[in-house]
This record gives sequence, C-alpha cells and structure tokens, in this order.
Amino acid sequence: MSHPPKLFGTDGVRGVAGEFLTAELALALGRAAATMSPVGSPQVLIVRDTRESGEMLEAALAAGIAAAGGHALLAGVLPTPGAALLVRRFGFDLAVVVSASHNPYRDNGIKFFGPDGTKLADEQEREIERLVDSQEGEAADGRVRELHGAGGDYLRELEVRFADLDLSGKRILLDCANGATYRVSPEIFRRLGAHVDALAAEPDGRNINDGVGSTHIEGLAAAVKERRYDGGFAFDGDGDRVLAVDRHGAVVDGDELIALAALHLRGAGRLPGDGVAVTVMTNYGFHQAMKEAGIEVATTPVGDRHVLAELLSRGWALGGEQSGHIIDTGFAPSGDGIASALLTLEALGGRDLSERDAMVKLPQRLVNVKVASREALDSAKAVWEAVERESGGLAGRGRVLVRPSGTEPVVRVMVEAPDSEECDAITARLVEVVERDLA
Repeated sequence: MSHPPKLFGTDGVRGVAGEFLTAELALALGRAAATMSPVGSPQVLIVRDTRESGEMLEAALAAGIAAAGGHALLAGVLPTPGAALLVRRFGFDLAVVVSASHNPYRDNGIKFFGPDGTKLADEQEREIERLVDSQEGEAADGRVRELHGAGGDYLRELEVRFADLDLSGKRILLDCANGATYRVSPEIFRRLGAHVDALAAEPDGRNINDGVGSTHIEGLAAAVKERRYDGGFAFDGDGDRVLAVDRHGAVVDGDELIALAALHLRGAGRLPGDGVAVTVMTNYGFHQAMKEAGIEVATTPVGDRHVLAELLSRGWALGGEQSGHIIDTGFAPSGDGIASALLTLEALGGRDLSERDAMVKLPQRLVNVKVASREALDSAKAVWEAVERESGGLAGRGRVLVRPSGTEPVVRVMVEAPDSEECDAITARLVEVVERDLA
C-alpha cells in the first residue's frame, strides 16, 4: 500500500516561513534532493517568487545542494512554469521552485520538478523525506552560481510558441499579483504588439497576493470596464494560474478558458486524442459543450497533479481546473498562466473575449457545511439517498456533487442546474439533509 509523504502536501512542502519552513529544513531538503539524484553532481535550477523569505530559502537550498556535491543554479524570480520549461529545455537534472503560490506572503513553499519538467512522484518525495530524517549522504564540494538570463530564455520560448499571434491594437490590462510574473508577463504581451498596462507589478516582499491576483479578481474587473480595455488577465503569485476579464468586466474562469482552448486546438489539429482532462469541480456546461463538439472529457479529483497524471496516462495535452490552472503539455508540463492567456487570445482569432461562445455555464451553488466528522459522510445513508434523488431529477440537465473537504471539517455541497431558482432549491434541500445527519 502506498503511503503519502509526511512533509510534502499536494503541492510540495509548504508552511509559514521561519516557523515550519525554516532555513534548516530548506538546507536539508536541498541536500536530500541532490543526494537522491541518480546523477553525480546534479545540476539543479532554483527559481522563486517575490516573497521576502524567498532569498533566505533559496540560499539555504543552494547550500544543501552544494553540500551534497550538486551544482545549484540561481535563476532568481521566475514563474513556476518557467522552471518546468527550462529544466527540460536545457537538460538540467532537477528544478526547485520556492513559492507558496496564491498563499499570503508569510507562507512559502518548496516544490521539486524532475528533468522532464513534471513534479516528482510520491515515491521520490518519500525518499527525500527519508534522507532528511536520516541525514544520510556524504559531504562533497558542489557549486552555487547565478544563472543569468533565465527570464529571457522563458520569454523566447513563449515568443516561439506564439510567433503567429499578432496583438497589435489590443489594449490589455494585467494583474501580476505582485508576484513572479511582474516582469515577464507585460514584456511578452508588448513583444506581441499589444498595448499593455499592469496592476500589482511592484512587489515589496510582502504584498504578493494581497487583495490582488487571480484570487482577488474584482479589482481587475472594475478597472478593465472603467478604463475600457479590450480585456484583462489576472495571475496568481507564482504564475501558474490565470483568470480573464472581458471588456464588460465579466470574469471568465478556467472552465471557459479550457473550453475555448479545446475547440481551437482540436480545429488546428493540436489536440491529441481529441480529449481534455478536468476535475470534478468543472461546470456541467463544459461537459455539454464538449459532448456536442465530439471531444472526450476525463474527470479527475481536484488538483493539477491529478489532471497532469491523467493527461500523461492518456497521451493527451490539454487539461486544467476551474481556478485557472491550465496545462498544455504541447508547451510545458505545468500550468502556465501567461501561456494560457496567450492561448486564449490565439483561440479567439481576433474576436473579442466578450463574444466567446465555447460553452454556456450553468448556474452553480457551492455551500460548505460544517460537520462533526468528514468521515461519517461515507455511511450517511439519508444523504446519499437525497443525492441520488436530486441527481435523478437533474439527469441530462445538471448535476449534484457532495464531497468532504480534504483539509477542513466541512462537507461541500455543489449543485448545477439550468436556472438559478432550481439550483437554489436543490442546494437548500441537500444542505438540510447534511446538517440534520452530520452536523
């Protein structure tokens, strides 16, 4: 039986910097990762976002890597997908990203990517943990060097991929979340001809994700509408997610962006297997649209790791999440907010984002019900009878999803139905049953 790693969560090692994620732990992780590598003196790329703790953790990781005989290459501030792309592009043995994604600045994280640009497997993460615990490994003399020009290398990869995308005359507003995209995202849009302005592009180490970015998109939505931009894109702190805003201030989530991309790539002959992978949270309207278009949909648990695993197992290229974590393995084996924004504009083919027609979203309601025990949901007969009854009534028109949270003492009740009134009524009935039986 496979046991999950202890230090590693769903997206690397993450916690409050200086408390859980200390310099000592970062050094131990760097040393363990270099020791684990099957390559003698592995070359390890390190990138980070803009948090004030990033330089400390970067230095500690590099020291650990060098102490195990590795060569640590410091690329500085770069989006997470830049690491996934460049480790493969230049044949490095490992990449490490210092970031806590969309979390507040006090948190930080460390996540590892293999030479193919994908996150390490659970078995590799467990081996790193074992080496951290045992402090195994012989001392050796490695090196720590700055890697100049990594941002330029990443930009060139984007330019090559989107060489045929002409954004001349487009007025685009970007929200960089005061994070890792603050330099490279405005630059690539300018190189492709757009008139670009940027919000939240002045990081000070503490303002990353602070009321800005893809998790706080309302500011961008208001600014795009008020200042009459053609559209806008909001990234998260490490740049692997994106949400969009049309000229009217309407938010376009990951489901719609993936639908646009799927139809476009299939039409261009660049959608292997004519399939796309999404999570259980994806709107039912997406499934309806893909069915009508003859595109197969695979559904996974929540998490980009599960989406990528599904894509690799099927030989497909496109997948993602409603949150804006979109993966196109034809470019990089990681979510890439900037590439996804450009793919959206490519898919529109000169049309305005407000004219999008890839799918019709069904009204959705999500209620988190506090419960005494998440585990009790499995045997809650009345709840599952209610779910079956409501699902039957929505057959072919919508859906019901009831699941326990993976991190909180709550049960999530989600309903999608053709109209808001029916959606609200079904949600209320299900919430009542969950509260009566589990609260």
